[in-house]
Amino acid sequence: MFYREAGQFKTTYAADQQLLPIPMDKWFVIAVALFALIVVPMIGSQYWLESILLPVLILSIAAIGLNILTGYCGQLSLGTGGFMAAGAYMSYKIATNMPDFLPVWAPILGGGLFAAAIGVVFGLPSLRIKGFYLAVATLAAQFFLSWLFQKVPWFVNNSISGVPSAPSETIFGVYVTGAQASPEAKYVFVLVFVIVLALLARNLVRSRIGRSWMAIRDMDIAAELIGIRPLQTKLSAFAISSFYCGVAGALWSFCYINTVEPTAFDIDRSFQVLFMVIVGGLGSILGSFFGAAFIFLLPIVLNNVPAWFGLTLATDVVSHLEFMVFGAAIIFFLIVEPHGLARLWQIAKEKLRLWPFPH
Repeated sequence: MFYREAGQFKTTYAADQQLLPIPMDKWFVIAVALFALIVVPMIGSQYWLESILLPVLILSIAAIGLNILTGYCGQLSLGTGGFMAAGAYMSYKIATNMPDFLPVWAPILGGGLFAAAIGVVFGLPSLRIKGFYLAVATLAAQFFLSWLFQKVPWFVNNSISGVPSAPSETIFGVYVTGAQASPEAKYVFVLVFVIVLALLARNLVRSRIGRSWMAIRDMDIAAELIGIRPLQTKLSAFAISSFYCGVAGALWSFCYINTVEPTAFDIDRSFQVLFMVIVGGLGSILGSFFGAAFIFLLPIVLNNVPAWFGLTLATDVVSHLEFMVFGAAIIFFLIVEPHGLARLWQIAKEKLRLWPFPH
Protein backbone atom coordinates (compact mmCIF):
# COMPACT_ATOMS: atom_id res chain seq x y z
CA MET A 1 0.00 0.00 0.00
CA PHE A 2 2.81 2.35 0.90
CA TYR A 3 4.51 1.88 -2.47
CA ARG A 4 1.21 2.54 -4.18
CA GLU A 5 0.76 5.72 -2.11
CA ALA A 6 4.29 6.79 -2.95
CA GLY A 7 3.58 6.25 -6.63
CA GLN A 8 0.42 8.30 -6.32
CA PHE A 9 2.46 11.08 -4.75
CA LYS A 10 4.78 11.14 -7.76
CA THR A 11 1.85 11.05 -10.16
CA THR A 12 0.12 13.87 -8.31
CA TYR A 13 3.24 15.98 -8.42
CA ALA A 14 3.65 15.33 -12.14
CA ALA A 15 0.06 16.42 -12.64
CA ASP A 16 0.71 19.51 -10.55
CA GLN A 17 3.51 20.42 -12.91
CA GLN A 18 0.84 21.11 -15.52
CA LEU A 19 -0.65 23.72 -13.22
CA LEU A 20 2.54 25.76 -12.87
CA PRO A 21 2.37 29.37 -14.04
CA ILE A 22 2.33 29.78 -17.83
CA PRO A 23 4.67 32.34 -19.44
CA MET A 24 1.90 34.96 -19.41
CA ASP A 25 1.71 34.69 -15.61
CA LYS A 26 5.48 34.98 -15.36
CA TRP A 27 5.44 38.20 -17.35
CA PHE A 28 2.63 39.45 -15.12
CA VAL A 29 4.70 38.72 -12.00
CA ILE A 30 7.71 40.50 -13.51
CA ALA A 31 5.55 43.50 -14.39
CA VAL A 32 4.13 43.65 -10.85
CA ALA A 33 7.62 43.42 -9.34
CA LEU A 34 8.93 46.22 -11.55
CA PHE A 35 5.89 48.35 -10.76
CA ALA A 36 6.39 47.82 -7.03
CA LEU A 37 10.11 48.51 -7.29
CA ILE A 38 10.05 51.60 -9.53
CA VAL A 39 6.60 53.21 -9.64
CA VAL A 40 5.32 52.71 -6.08
CA PRO A 41 8.21 54.60 -4.38
CA MET A 42 7.57 57.51 -6.75
CA ILE A 43 3.81 57.81 -6.21
CA GLY A 44 3.38 56.37 -2.70
CA SER A 45 2.87 58.73 0.22
CA GLN A 46 4.88 58.48 3.42
CA TYR A 47 1.92 56.95 5.25
CA TRP A 48 1.38 54.23 2.66
CA LEU A 49 5.06 53.36 2.33
CA GLU A 50 6.01 53.45 6.01
CA SER A 51 2.81 52.40 7.79
CA ILE A 52 1.12 50.05 5.30
CA LEU A 53 3.45 48.55 2.71
CA LEU A 54 6.54 48.13 4.89
CA PRO A 55 4.90 46.02 7.64
CA VAL A 56 2.89 43.99 5.12
CA LEU A 57 6.02 43.12 3.14
CA ILE A 58 8.02 42.21 6.25
CA LEU A 59 5.22 40.07 7.68
CA SER A 60 4.93 38.38 4.28
CA ILE A 61 8.50 37.13 4.69
CA ALA A 62 7.63 35.68 8.11
CA ALA A 63 4.45 34.13 6.67
CA ILE A 64 6.44 32.50 3.85
CA GLY A 65 8.81 31.06 6.44
CA LEU A 66 5.99 29.60 8.53
CA ASN A 67 4.26 28.36 5.38
CA ILE A 68 7.37 26.39 4.43
CA LEU A 69 7.28 24.66 7.81
CA THR A 70 3.54 24.23 8.29
CA GLY A 71 2.05 24.38 4.82
CA TYR A 72 4.67 22.37 2.93
CA CYS A 73 6.22 20.17 5.63
CA GLY A 74 3.20 19.79 7.90
CA GLN A 75 5.00 20.76 11.15
CA LEU A 76 2.98 23.08 13.37
CA SER A 77 4.90 25.90 15.04
CA LEU A 78 3.92 28.60 17.53
CA GLY A 79 7.41 30.01 17.99
CA THR A 80 7.52 32.40 15.03
CA GLY A 81 7.78 35.48 17.25
CA GLY A 82 10.75 33.99 19.11
CA PHE A 83 12.60 33.21 15.88
CA MET A 84 11.90 36.74 14.64
CA ALA A 85 13.33 38.09 17.90
CA ALA A 86 16.44 35.93 17.45
CA GLY A 87 17.05 37.45 14.03
CA ALA A 88 16.45 40.99 15.29
CA TYR A 89 18.75 40.79 18.32
CA MET A 90 21.61 39.01 16.56
CA SER A 91 21.37 41.41 13.60
CA TYR A 92 21.68 44.32 16.02
CA LYS A 93 24.68 42.68 17.70
CA ILE A 94 26.42 42.10 14.36
CA ALA A 95 25.55 45.54 12.96
CA THR A 96 26.94 47.39 15.99
CA ASN A 97 30.17 45.38 16.06
CA MET A 98 30.86 44.55 12.41
CA PRO A 99 33.84 45.90 10.41
CA ASP A 100 33.20 48.77 8.02
CA PHE A 101 33.88 46.67 4.92
CA LEU A 102 30.87 44.37 5.49
CA PRO A 103 27.76 45.26 3.42
CA VAL A 104 24.60 46.51 5.09
CA TRP A 105 22.67 43.32 4.39
CA ALA A 106 25.27 41.12 6.14
CA PRO A 107 23.86 41.65 9.69
CA ILE A 108 20.34 40.83 8.49
CA LEU A 109 21.45 37.58 6.88
CA GLY A 110 23.57 36.86 9.95
CA GLY A 111 20.51 37.25 12.15
CA GLY A 112 18.63 34.91 9.84
CA LEU A 113 21.36 32.27 10.13
CA PHE A 114 21.35 32.59 13.92
CA ALA A 115 17.59 32.07 13.94
CA ALA A 116 18.03 29.05 11.62
CA ALA A 117 20.45 27.46 14.09
CA ILE A 118 17.99 27.98 16.94
CA GLY A 119 15.21 26.57 14.76
CA VAL A 120 17.21 23.38 14.20
CA VAL A 121 17.68 22.96 17.97
CA PHE A 122 13.99 23.34 18.72
CA GLY A 123 13.10 21.25 15.67
CA LEU A 124 14.82 18.16 17.03
CA PRO A 125 11.71 17.00 18.94
CA SER A 126 9.80 16.88 15.63
CA LEU A 127 11.21 13.39 14.96
CA ARG A 128 9.34 11.98 17.96
CA ILE A 129 6.33 14.24 18.41
CA LYS A 130 3.90 15.92 16.06
CA GLY A 131 0.71 17.95 15.99
CA PHE A 132 -0.38 19.54 19.25
CA TYR A 133 2.67 18.30 21.18
CA LEU A 134 5.06 19.81 18.65
CA ALA A 135 3.14 23.08 18.83
CA VAL A 136 3.65 23.11 22.62
CA ALA A 137 7.38 22.47 22.14
CA THR A 138 7.71 25.43 19.77
CA LEU A 139 5.59 27.51 22.15
CA ALA A 140 8.22 26.79 24.79
CA ALA A 141 10.80 28.16 22.35
CA GLN A 142 8.79 31.37 22.11
CA PHE A 143 8.80 31.95 25.87
CA PHE A 144 12.40 30.84 26.35
CA LEU A 145 13.75 33.14 23.63
CA SER A 146 11.72 36.10 24.90
CA TRP A 147 13.16 35.53 28.38
CA LEU A 148 16.70 35.05 27.04
CA PHE A 149 16.87 38.30 25.09
CA GLN A 150 15.50 40.28 28.04
CA LYS A 151 17.78 38.75 30.67
CA VAL A 152 21.09 38.60 28.74
CA PRO A 153 22.34 42.19 28.16
CA TRP A 154 25.08 40.96 25.78
CA PHE A 155 22.63 40.96 22.90
CA VAL A 156 21.98 44.71 23.31
CA ASN A 157 25.59 45.68 24.15
CA ASN A 158 24.69 46.13 27.84
CA SER A 159 22.20 48.90 27.04
CA ILE A 160 20.71 50.37 30.21
CA SER A 161 17.20 50.67 28.75
CA GLY A 162 17.31 47.22 27.17
CA VAL A 163 15.56 48.68 24.10
CA PRO A 164 18.31 50.15 21.89
CA SER A 165 17.69 52.05 18.70
CA ALA A 166 18.36 50.25 15.42
CA PRO A 167 21.62 51.36 13.77
CA SER A 168 21.43 53.54 10.68
CA GLU A 169 23.24 51.92 7.74
CA THR A 170 23.83 53.24 4.24
CA ILE A 171 24.11 51.90 0.69
CA PHE A 172 26.01 54.22 -1.68
CA GLY A 173 25.57 57.00 0.84
CA VAL A 174 21.79 56.54 1.20
CA TYR A 175 20.41 55.53 4.59
CA VAL A 176 18.29 52.37 4.30
CA THR A 177 17.86 51.38 7.96
CA GLY A 178 17.21 53.21 11.19
CA ALA A 179 15.40 56.44 11.94
CA GLN A 180 17.47 58.49 9.48
CA ALA A 181 16.37 56.47 6.45
CA SER A 182 13.59 57.81 4.23
CA PRO A 183 10.40 55.77 3.72
CA GLU A 184 11.24 55.28 0.04
CA ALA A 185 14.73 53.93 0.80
CA LYS A 186 13.47 51.54 3.48
CA TYR A 187 10.65 50.35 1.23
CA VAL A 188 12.98 49.54 -1.69
CA PHE A 189 15.48 47.88 0.67
CA VAL A 190 12.79 45.62 2.15
CA LEU A 191 11.20 44.94 -1.25
CA VAL A 192 14.48 43.59 -2.63
CA PHE A 193 14.61 41.11 0.25
CA VAL A 194 10.98 40.13 -0.37
CA ILE A 195 11.51 39.50 -4.09
CA VAL A 196 14.68 37.47 -3.60
CA LEU A 197 13.32 35.38 -0.72
CA ALA A 198 9.97 34.77 -2.43
CA LEU A 199 11.70 33.55 -5.61
CA LEU A 200 14.01 31.38 -3.53
CA ALA A 201 11.05 29.85 -1.65
CA ARG A 202 9.18 29.27 -4.92
CA ASN A 203 12.10 27.36 -6.38
CA LEU A 204 12.74 25.46 -3.15
CA VAL A 205 9.22 24.02 -3.00
CA ARG A 206 9.55 22.90 -6.64
CA SER A 207 12.89 21.20 -6.01
CA ARG A 208 13.74 17.82 -4.56
CA ILE A 209 13.78 19.16 -1.02
CA GLY A 210 10.32 20.65 -1.53
CA ARG A 211 8.97 17.33 -2.76
CA SER A 212 10.48 15.70 0.33
CA TRP A 213 8.69 18.21 2.57
CA MET A 214 5.37 17.47 0.90
CA ALA A 215 5.93 13.72 1.15
CA ILE A 216 6.57 14.01 4.89
CA ARG A 217 3.48 16.19 5.21
CA ASP A 218 1.18 13.82 3.31
CA MET A 219 2.38 10.49 4.74
CA ASP A 220 5.59 10.36 6.72
CA ILE A 221 5.74 6.55 6.97
CA ALA A 222 5.44 6.10 3.21
CA ALA A 223 8.00 8.86 2.66
CA GLU A 224 10.48 7.07 4.93
CA LEU A 225 9.91 3.78 3.09
CA ILE A 226 10.78 5.31 -0.28
CA GLY A 227 14.07 6.65 1.05
CA ILE A 228 13.29 10.12 2.44
CA ARG A 229 15.03 10.76 5.76
CA PRO A 230 12.50 12.29 8.17
CA LEU A 231 14.99 13.92 10.53
CA GLN A 232 17.00 15.71 7.85
CA THR A 233 13.86 16.74 5.97
CA LYS A 234 12.11 18.14 9.03
CA LEU A 235 15.21 19.90 10.32
CA SER A 236 15.81 21.49 6.90
CA ALA A 237 12.24 22.84 7.01
CA PHE A 238 12.79 24.20 10.53
CA ALA A 239 16.11 25.78 9.53
CA ILE A 240 14.82 27.48 6.37
CA SER A 241 11.59 28.56 8.04
CA SER A 242 13.47 30.06 11.00
CA PHE A 243 15.89 31.79 8.61
CA TYR A 244 12.98 33.55 6.91
CA CYS A 245 11.49 34.50 10.27
CA GLY A 246 14.88 35.78 11.49
CA VAL A 247 15.29 37.97 8.42
CA ALA A 248 11.74 39.28 8.91
CA GLY A 249 12.49 40.09 12.55
CA ALA A 250 15.67 41.97 11.63
CA LEU A 251 13.86 43.99 8.98
CA TRP A 252 11.01 44.69 11.40
CA SER A 253 13.45 46.23 13.90
CA PHE A 254 15.78 47.93 11.44
CA CYS A 255 13.27 49.33 8.96
CA TYR A 256 9.86 49.56 10.65
CA ILE A 257 9.94 50.18 14.42
CA ASN A 258 13.59 51.39 14.42
CA THR A 259 14.23 49.73 17.80
CA VAL A 260 15.06 46.28 19.11
CA GLU A 261 12.47 45.41 21.73
CA PRO A 262 11.04 42.09 22.99
CA THR A 263 7.42 43.24 23.04
CA ALA A 264 7.44 43.45 19.23
CA PHE A 265 7.96 39.68 19.05
CA ASP A 266 5.68 38.33 21.76
CA ILE A 267 3.24 35.43 21.53
CA ASP A 268 0.68 37.64 19.78
CA ARG A 269 3.10 38.00 16.86
CA SER A 270 3.36 34.21 16.56
CA PHE A 271 -0.41 33.83 16.41
CA GLN A 272 -0.69 36.74 13.98
CA VAL A 273 1.69 35.07 11.50
CA LEU A 274 -0.10 31.73 11.96
CA PHE A 275 -3.43 33.39 11.12
CA MET A 276 -1.83 34.89 8.01
CA VAL A 277 -0.83 31.43 6.81
CA ILE A 278 -4.28 29.95 7.54
CA VAL A 279 -6.23 32.76 5.88
CA GLY A 280 -3.81 33.18 2.97
CA GLY A 281 -3.57 29.48 2.21
CA LEU A 282 -1.45 26.62 3.49
CA GLY A 283 1.16 25.50 0.99
CA SER A 284 1.05 28.68 -1.10
CA ILE A 285 3.74 31.35 -1.48
CA LEU A 286 1.22 33.79 -2.97
CA GLY A 287 -1.16 33.02 -0.12
CA SER A 288 1.44 34.27 2.35
CA PHE A 289 1.21 37.74 0.77
CA PHE A 290 -2.59 37.65 0.71
CA GLY A 291 -2.74 36.54 4.34
CA ALA A 292 -0.27 39.20 5.52
CA ALA A 293 -2.21 41.96 3.76
CA PHE A 294 -5.58 40.69 5.03
CA ILE A 295 -4.60 40.26 8.68
CA PHE A 296 -2.62 43.51 8.93
CA LEU A 297 -5.08 45.71 7.04
CA LEU A 298 -8.27 44.33 8.57
CA PRO A 299 -7.95 46.28 11.88
CA ILE A 300 -7.21 49.47 9.93
CA VAL A 301 -10.29 48.97 7.76
CA LEU A 302 -12.51 48.17 10.75
CA ASN A 303 -11.34 51.35 12.49
CA ASN A 304 -12.16 53.51 9.46
CA VAL A 305 -15.30 51.93 7.97
CA PRO A 306 -17.71 53.21 10.71
CA ALA A 307 -16.51 56.78 10.11
CA TRP A 308 -17.23 56.44 6.39
CA PHE A 309 -20.90 55.87 7.24
CA GLY A 310 -21.02 58.57 9.91
CA LEU A 311 -21.00 56.09 12.81
CA THR A 312 -19.02 56.52 16.00
CA LEU A 313 -17.98 53.33 17.79
CA ALA A 314 -16.17 53.09 21.08
CA THR A 315 -12.59 51.87 21.01
CA ASP A 316 -13.39 48.75 23.03
CA VAL A 317 -16.25 47.87 20.63
CA VAL A 318 -13.92 48.15 17.63
CA SER A 319 -11.31 46.04 19.42
CA HIS A 320 -13.82 43.28 20.17
CA LEU A 321 -15.15 43.52 16.62
CA GLU A 322 -11.66 42.80 15.31
CA PHE A 323 -11.46 39.59 17.33
CA MET A 324 -14.90 38.53 16.13
CA VAL A 325 -14.03 39.12 12.48
CA PHE A 326 -10.67 37.35 12.89
CA GLY A 327 -12.37 34.34 14.45
CA ALA A 328 -15.09 34.22 11.81
CA ALA A 329 -12.55 34.49 8.97
CA ILE A 330 -10.39 31.68 10.36
CA ILE A 331 -13.42 29.38 10.88
CA PHE A 332 -14.66 30.20 7.38
CA PHE A 333 -11.38 29.36 5.69
CA LEU A 334 -10.79 26.22 7.76
CA ILE A 335 -14.24 24.83 6.91
CA VAL A 336 -15.28 26.32 3.57
CA GLU A 337 -11.96 26.93 1.81
CA PRO A 338 -8.95 25.33 3.57
CA HIS A 339 -6.61 26.59 0.85
CA GLY A 340 -7.45 30.18 1.75
CA LEU A 341 -7.35 33.35 -0.28
CA ALA A 342 -4.82 31.85 -2.70
CA ARG A 343 -7.41 29.29 -3.82
CA LEU A 344 -10.10 31.97 -4.17
CA TRP A 345 -7.68 33.96 -6.34
CA GLN A 346 -7.07 30.87 -8.47
CA ILE A 347 -10.80 30.30 -8.93
CA ALA A 348 -11.33 33.94 -9.88
CA LYS A 349 -8.55 33.74 -12.48
CA GLU A 350 -10.07 30.63 -14.02
CA LYS A 351 -13.50 32.24 -14.22
CA LEU A 352 -12.08 35.39 -15.81
CA ARG A 353 -10.15 33.26 -18.30
CA LEU A 354 -13.34 31.57 -19.45
CA TRP A 355 -15.59 34.64 -19.24
CA PRO A 356 -17.92 35.40 -20.96
CA PHE A 357 -18.24 31.95 -22.58
CA PRO A 358 -17.78 29.30 -19.87
CA HIS A 359 -17.98 25.68 -20.85
